[in-house]
Formats: sequence, structure tokens, C-alpha cells
Amino acid sequence: ARLMTPMYVQVRPYYTVDDVFRHIKVFGRKAETLNFIYVVDEKNVLIDDLKIGQLLLSDSSTKISDLIDYNFAAIKASTPMEEAFEIFQKYDRSALPIVTEAGVLVGIVTFDDVLDRIEDRDTEDIQRFGGMEELDLAYTKTPLLQLIQKRAGWLIILFFSEMLTASAMGFFEGELEKAVVLALFVPLIISSGGNSGSQAASLIIRAMALGELKLKDWWYVMKREVSSGLILGGILGSIGFLRILAWHFLGLYDYGPYWISIGFTVSVSLLFIVLWGTLSGSFIPFILRRFGLDPATASAPFVATLVDVSGLIIYFTVAAFFLHGKLL
Repeated sequence: ARLMTPMYVQVRPYYTVDDVFRHIKVFGRKAETLNFIYVVDEKNVLIDDLKIGQLLLSDSSTKISDLIDYNFAAIKASTPMEEAFEIFQKYDRSALPIVTEAGVLVGIVTFDDVLDRIEDRDTEDIQRFGGMEELDLAYTKTPLLQLIQKRAGWLIILFFSEMLTASAMGFFEGELEKAVVLALFVPLIISSGGNSGSQAASLIIRAMALGELKLKDWWYVMKREVSSGLILGGILGSIGFLRILAWHFLGLYDYGPYWISIGFTVSVSLLFIVLWGTLSGSFIPFILRRFGLDPATASAPFVATLVDVSGLIIYFTVAAFFLHGKLL
């Protein structure tokens, strides 16, 4: 409703085509568009909309009541922007009428205006997803200090969150001292989980924005993402094991006598961490939507930070299982 304009042409059913064209000459100059003429009754209730081409091909004495079929598309004044955009896509119109709950015509909205608003909203979502506050102006017009202010808040929050990662590393300091080789794979392990989580979050947030996913679809998404996480984790886990195998036999690095156990530790850790990252990234947007928050705030850095901390716990737990009595 905020985007609607009262600049349009409306006529009555008893008008003739000739009457309509005379009406257009008087009021059409200020109209937002002349592609459609809107037919209303004496209470201003929308009856139909007629394409201007249909009028041009009709006899000048034809009454509008003979041309209408009461079949038209309209947007309620209370319709959310996303639903309005879907209606535009469905009916492929350059403009649509806006009506009240009682069907009274109150204005029209053009596709260009809706598209501009959707683009603005998507830009804000992308900026929030990147871990910053949305900009009030275009990037090139935003003052440097304001740009820093918009970015610093989330960076500070994420910095403190990453301290949990350091704390987790400190908690497993004993294990690292016994098996220094485990530290070699920490960046590989936690980055894989963060990447998989960011991927999943991106897919789900975009699907929500396009109306493809609703809150009720969470179980459908979870089932798909469990399969995706297991397959992707299996792929990365296999690559991780083959990497250790290749480096060992090529003499590029000596992993010691327990290299197979180290390979299984890395491989299985990748499997579970990628699965966990995928599930976290896909489920967090649903939680935010459930509590009335914008899913875009499940930013990629936030998901990555969450998976970093939990990924370390998974990694060292798996290491304790495979390397107990050997290196640990």
C-alpha cells in the first residue's frame, strides 16, 4: 500500500468506448500507466480491468459492460511486498490495482516500483547476511566513518564469539601437546564446517525470501539437509583421508606409525562437522523466522563462528575415540 499511486484512469460500466477515450484525454496525462483502464461501480468497487488494446479494437459505440468479464487480478492493501511480487510474476502485469478488503479500488502499483523495493530489501538482506548493518545509502555515497560504524558492531560481536574457539582450543591443550599433528588439521576441519553452514544458510534464506519455503517446511528441509550433509561430509572426508594417505606415501610428511588412525580421525570428523554445519545453517533461519526475526540475520560469519566452536569439540571427541591409547 505504501507504494501505490492514485494516478490511474477509472471508468463506469455504462461508458461507451468513445466515452472512455474522451475520459482518457482529460485525465490520462497524470496517470501512472495507460496500459489498463479500471472499471468500478457506483461505490468505487473494482469490477474489472481492461487492456487499452482491447478498447482500441472495439467499436466506439460498444459499452464497457459488454467488454468486462469480471475476471481480474488485484492486490489487497494489506498484502506483504513478497506476495505482491509473486502476483506480478504470476499474471505478468506492468501494473496491478490495489483494493481494500471490501474490494474498493484505492490505487495502483507498478511492477517497477515493487521491483525497486524488492531490490532494496534484497540488498539489505545481503548486507546483514555478510555480518553488518544495512547501509542507508549506496556504498559509494556512504561516508567512511558511517561505513566503519555499520561494520564494526558485528565484527566486535563475532570477535568475542571467536574467543570461545580459543577457549575450546585451550580446553584441549593437553590433547594437542600429546598429538601435535592434530593441530595441523584444525583450520581444515573448522573451515569446512563453517563453509557448509554458510552454504546451507544462503540457500534457505533465499528460498524463504522467494516464498519457496514456509515455517511448516522445516521437517522437509531437515530431511534433505541430513542427506546433503552426509554426502558432502563423506566427499570431504574421503578427500581428507586420501590427502593424508598421499602425503604419507610420497614422503611429504611423516604422520608416524598411527597415520591410518589420524586419517580416520580427520575423515570421520569432516563427515560429522559438515553434517552439523549443514544442519545448523539450514535450521537457524527457521528459528529466527519462528520468533519473528529476519532470517537474514543468520549471517554467514555468525553460522561459521557457531560451527567453529562446536566443530572443535567434535574433532577432538573423534580424535579421542580413534587415538585413545595411541597418541592420546
